[in-house]
Amino acid sequence: MPILVLLLVAGVVEIAVLVAVGQAIGVLPTIGLLIAAAVLGTWLVRWQGRRTLQEFREAARQRRPPEKELSDGVLIAAAGLLIIMPGFLSDIAGLLCLFPPTRALLRNRMLRAAERRSKAMQDQMWLHTQQAYRRQGATAPGDDVIDGEVVSVTDDEPTAAGPELLPPQRSAQAERPDGSPRR
Repeated sequence: MPILVLLLVAGVVEIAVLVAVGQAIGVLPTIGLLIAAAVLGTWLVRWQGRRTLQEFREAARQRRPPEKELSDGVLIAAAGLLIIMPGFLSDIAGLLCLFPPTRALLRNRMLRAAERRSKAMQDQMWLHTQQAYRRQGATAPGDDVIDGEVVSVTDDEPTAAGPELLPPQRSAQAERPDGSPRR
């Protein structure tokens, strides 16, 4: 529901800005600005998208996780959607998503939010698991108690049979395929 309200408010604000700009400079120049912003934005989205794809390929070639490249791709796609929508405010928001310094800020904020959500989900899953075990009357993982007795054995104490001697082990590399030892 909050997202629906946010979209409704954004639509009303976009229309108000379009009407204000249209009254200030005229209808045709306003439409021209919208078309010019869409063309420029589309070109920037394609340019940044290609660049991010090259960075993704480089990350794959280096066998490192492409976290930065994936989040940049998501932000570039969001920028493309914002630029395609008619309106000056959405175009400005889209251009901010395309500008590398602001995209880095948005990426870091997006990653921190994802980490917080992941931690909260893990905590909820752990709590749910603990409650489910307790409802069933079983001990939950981490609650296990094993009754036992600690016995201390030192090297000073003699054993009845003495130390157990084991035959020497041979490695598979030390033998030839026919079974004879290598020299």
